[in-house]
Amino acid sequence: MSTALIADDEPHLARALAAELSRLWPELQVVHLARNGVEAAERIATLQPDLAFLDIQMPGLTGLEVAQGIEGATRVVFVTAYDEYAVQAFEHEALDYVLKPVKPERLQRTLERVQRALLQPAADDSAPLLAALRRLLPATPSAPGTERLRWVRASSGELTHQVDVQEVLFFRADDKYTCVQTAGAEHLIRTPIAELGAQLDPGQFVQVHRSTIVNMAHLAGTRRDENSRLFLRIKGHTHELPVSRAYVHLFKAM
Repeated sequence: MSTALIADDEPHLARALAAELSRLWPELQVVHLARNGVEAAERIATLQPDLAFLDIQMPGLTGLEVAQGIEGATRVVFVTAYDEYAVQAFEHEALDYVLKPVKPERLQRTLERVQRALLQPAADDSAPLLAALRRLLPATPSAPGTERLRWVRASSGELTHQVDVQEVLFFRADDKYTCVQTAGAEHLIRTPIAELGAQLDPGQFVQVHRSTIVNMAHLAGTRRDENSRLFLRIKGHTHELPVSRAYVHLFKAM
């Protein structure tokens, strides 16, 4: 049985797409509905679905960034609200896409193409696909009304602190809490890591592991061990942070 993940920051659209997929392709199992790009990247890395339906504009990470970070055989279908001019360009580049609002006949054609592709060995053709998308969408703006997180109210013992996110070295999921690490202290907040990532500036805060978001302003360097695993060195912190395979591509130039 083939599996799929749907990522869209509008839950009602994700549910509607899931329902239409169930009707058109009953054998396809939708294993997760992600609400933002960070959650999508995390779930794709852990669930390894056959397909990922990715909205292009999402908080945390765009659909393009999520697609670029995919390792393994997961194939991507982009979901877009762009006009017919962009759609023609998608067709010219032979990219899979679904136009919002989703029309059953268009989705059916896409699924037929995807089903044929799943019968073939997976090929690493993501580079030309993503390059074409960037030519179409050279500047993907943030969603209207999105306000980036500037302060975090965090606990340390019996005290509550107002922490400037610029001072945060990294955020790390820790059981029921999220650890907020600064150069001088470690604080705890209850906000889940996926929800936190959607509120942070993606140009500065980068997810490097399903449990870790790093402030790139405090990155000192990287190191690879004998097994080619990648680790980050953070200014003001003695321990290195591991980078999971799904995010290694972010540091290829380093």
